[in-house]
Amino acid sequence: MRKYIPNVLTILRLIVVPFLGYFIYCEKYITAIILFAFGGFTDVLDGYIARKYNLITKWGKVLDPLADKLMQITALVFLVLNKFIPLVVLVIVVVKEFLMLVGGIMVYKKGRTVIGANWYGKLATVIFYFAILATIILKIVAGDSGYASNAISVAIGLAVACTLFALAMYISIYFKFSKDYNEKHNK
Repeated sequence: MRKYIPNVLTILRLIVVPFLGYFIYCEKYITAIILFAFGGFTDVLDGYIARKYNLITKWGKVLDPLADKLMQITALVFLVLNKFIPLVVLVIVVVKEFLMLVGGIMVYKKGRTVIGANWYGKLATVIFYFAILATIILKIVAGDSGYASNAISVAIGLAVACTLFALAMYISIYFKFSKDYNEKHNK
């Protein structure tokens, strides 16, 4: 039974996603914070359990980042709709994720199995989780004050910078893999 725990936690995170969007949209921010924090906690917990007990599966390697990205993008969509953050943040994240998906498919077609997340991808995800939580909390506590707006801008800016750094690192890995693949198969 223990071998299914990481995947069950990932599925729980996927189930939470539509509820998270609903509660942010309906301005039920305390519930949204709890769901988002639950998502972050289950993400850390499933990764810890999977690594500690060697329960890493191909299915988990695909679903875990999918759950993370769906949770993150859902939160960002509704934060944009509620005018908490600018649309450009959402566009950057969606474009980054689209490029990651396309790159992953291309690597897979060349015979490489799923590439796990690297530290910079995990860091970007964690920082975005904190930035999203900080945005919601600051809007609840301080509203549209200058302090809240500045703090949100810094948190979201840092998250976007980390996301762009992760994208640049993944692009460099992709090009290195492609170069190595072409050299190996064009001999």
